[in-house]
Parts: sequence; C-alpha cells; structure tokens
Amino acid sequence: MDSKVIREIAWNGIWKQNTGIVQILGLCPILAISTNVVNAVSLGLATILVMAMSNLVISALRNFIPFEIRIPVFILIIAALVTVVDLSFNAYLHELYLVLGIFIPLIVTNCIVLARVEAFAAKNDPLGSTVDGIAMGIGLTLVLAVLGALREIIGSGTLFSGIEMIIPGARPLQILGDDYPGFLVAILPPGAFFALGCLIAGRNWLEARKQARARLQPPAPAPEAPAA
Repeated sequence: MDSKVIREIAWNGIWKQNTGIVQILGLCPILAISTNVVNAVSLGLATILVMAMSNLVISALRNFIPFEIRIPVFILIIAALVTVVDLSFNAYLHELYLVLGIFIPLIVTNCIVLARVEAFAAKNDPLGSTVDGIAMGIGLTLVLAVLGALREIIGSGTLFSGIEMIIPGARPLQILGDDYPGFLVAILPPGAFFALGCLIAGRNWLEARKQARARLQPPAPAPEAPAA
C-alpha cells in the first residue's frame, strides 16, 4: 500500500467521513462525556486504541472467520479489546476511570467501531485497516476535544479541568477569570446539542465554500495537438 492511499484513508477518517460531524454516529458518548476537554480526549484516546486494535485483528483474521457468524465474532473480539483498555484505565488512571464510568465498557456497543470493522477491516489488508481505525478514532477525538473545550470554557470558564487525574500537581487554566459566574446550559445536555450543531454547521460551511471556489476556477487548458 503506497503513501497516497494511506493519506486518502487518513483524510477520509479525519475529515471527509468524520464520525461525529458527518456520519453523526456515537452521539451518546459525544454528548454525555464532552463536559470538559480531559474527559472528552480521554474517551477519544480509548476509542482510538480499540478501533486500531480491532481493525488490525479482524483484518488479519478475516479469511478465517465464516461469513455467517462474522458479527458475533467481531463483537467478541471488540469486547475482549475493550476489556483490556477498561482494566488498563482502572489500573493506571483510576480516578479518571471512575469519572468516565460506564462509557469505556460501552465502546463495545459503539456503532462507530462495529461499522468500521464491518465496512473496512473485514475487506482490506491489516495496514490499511489499522490506519482507518486510527484515523476514524482521531476524527472522533478531535470532535470531542473541540466540543469539550467549547462547553468547558463557556460553562465554567476553565480549560483542562480534571487534568490532575492524569498529571499529578497540574492545575486547570482559568480562561475567563475567577469571577466568571458560569453558564450552566453549556454543561447540560442542551448545550451539547447546540455546540455539536455549530460544529456540523461550520464543517458544512467550509465544504460549501471549498466547492464554490472550485466552481469559480477556470478549467484547465486542453493539451495542444502535436504538430504534423
């Protein structure tokens, strides 16, 4: 697989088919856990690990998995990998693990993971499948990070709240000052819907602007006929 194909797979996962703002998949964790950057990015990184490993394993075993039972086998493999990630968080990032709660085990039921396994990993080589899993996970993590940052800054005026759970001694940034009263709606579920809608609208605006510029560009000149 050449570098051009790898770049296309990566760009497809991060932007063209972004799971959060294009396919609109996995809304439950996107909306529920994006109250701040630390929680959002942590769940995103866990999802990247699961998607990369599940795509790699299933792509490597795709020729040995009977077609009729592929979905139960896929779910079994994903569940085993999620268990590894879940226990790792519990062992090494216990405080963060308690905050994320049920959302790490729920990666098993996340339609993003199963959809990429079925649509891509089961039909392509291990390298391309791993790149696809990582790119799709990065695309989701970027949406979670931006969403978490917007909600945290507007809702409480801080950034990186809870960073001490990952880096002992670190403190969150007070972006809007100590006297900022906060905006509760931004932290509540309605704020998540409003912020996600703004991200979707922003992405659609950028794409529409790009297409408009492409239509205004003059067509490439036709090659000249060779002289007789």
